[in-house]
Amino acid sequence: MTNISFPEPPITAVSKPFWDKINEKQFYLQQCEECKQWVFYPRAHCPNCFSSKLTWKEASGQGKLKSWSIVHRAGHPAWQERTPYAVGVVQLAEGPSLLTHLLINEQELRYQLPVEISFQQLNERLLPFFQKKGD
Repeated sequence: MTNISFPEPPITAVSKPFWDKINEKQFYLQQCEECKQWVFYPRAHCPNCFSSKLTWKEASGQGKLKSWSIVHRAGHPAWQERTPYAVGVVQLAEGPSLLTHLLINEQELRYQLPVEISFQQLNERLLPFFQKKGD
């Protein structure tokens, strides 16, 4: 078997605080100081009011499942041995949505399913996956 490494998330100066907190098993998002909207993915300006006054704040790590898909043929060779697996869009309690891996059996997936963050080790990196709330 060929040793293919998993792709790493791109870490930039803007996203580094997010990944630093993930490595500490903490979930932080940006919040705009002007309009108070929560922001994800990390960026330099608020997508709502365009302010550059974004502050990192602890988020709940809770949300509801909006949509999902079962992956049978992975887009990257390193993931193929883990198929089938679920990915989905989670609407966080704070408002923003994010695309993530789901640690939920296919039979249990349903619209608006309450979910919570689960930090998963993948090679040298912790990643924010989501599981059914209470699991």
